[in-house]
Amino acid sequence: MQNDSDRFFVLTGGPGSGKTTLIEALRKADFATLPEAGRGIIRDQMAIGGPALPWNDPALFAELMLSWELRSYQAALEQKGPVFFDRGVPDTLGYLRLTGLPAPDHVRNAAERFRYAGRVFIAPPWPEIFGQDSERKQTLDEAERTYHALAGVYTELGYELVPLPRAPVEKRLRFVLAETGLQSG
Repeated sequence: MQNDSDRFFVLTGGPGSGKTTLIEALRKADFATLPEAGRGIIRDQMAIGGPALPWNDPALFAELMLSWELRSYQAALEQKGPVFFDRGVPDTLGYLRLTGLPAPDHVRNAAERFRYAGRVFIAPPWPEIFGQDSERKQTLDEAERTYHALAGVYTELGYELVPLPRAPVEKRLRFVLAETGLQSG
């Protein structure tokens, strides 16, 4: 792995498609991982009565998403070896596209500047495991539209999409490790 971006692997896709479960499995296999912005921001904003919730102020939510993802990228630079991200900077562009909001130049610039490995893992919609909770209020239809928005953004940015199989987490873990040429510790 020559550049930092070569060791930075993104897992993206719509909500409720098993990304975070796979990230947790990678963490348990001793790989460095970084959490998703959305749930963390929602949890924090709900705790403090903040306005940056996707159902209250989607533009402000997107700004916090971008800030979170940039901070995650900086944290990954301090790690040795491969790092797996539960979403990446381009996800903010996907969110803006999904919500019909314009993408400010600084968000586009960030997505072009802060690069990841050329192959991005994308979790397809998976109705059998999809669920809602106090932080995930999207419908299955919205999850599917999110998937398509993200697929479009990452493709436009020159990434190759690698669809994750709809399979138990252990099989998904083996798939990711095989596709990246990595072995678990």
